[in-house]
Amino acid sequence: MAYDEQLAERIRGVINARPGVVERKMFGGVGWMINGNMAVGVMRRDKLCVRIDPEDTEAFLREPHVSEFARPGRKPMTGFLRVEASELDDEAFARWVDIGADRALELPPK
Repeated sequence: MAYDEQLAERIRGVINARPGVVERKMFGGVGWMINGNMAVGVMRRDKLCVRIDPEDTEAFLREPHVSEFARPGRKPMTGFLRVEASELDDEAFARWVDIGADRALELPPK
């Protein structure tokens, strides 16, 4: 399944305001890297993958339109969430992109 190009454009409109962002095709989708660390990505239609601090997982999972990020048949990936992007207004969408970008910046460069 190809990734959602409209969602990718929506991400580009927010994340490219930051310096040092690199867009990379990966896992049949596209991800945005900062200092070599994935910040956000899109793998499927209307699904935004967001990198978070693993300690914040439970709090974020209580928010609407948020679920654990897992590939089919696999256990959830620690430090990543899936957000239903089609349910978010522009402000909420930008907040999630910023959460992922801020987390990527906190990690040591690769």
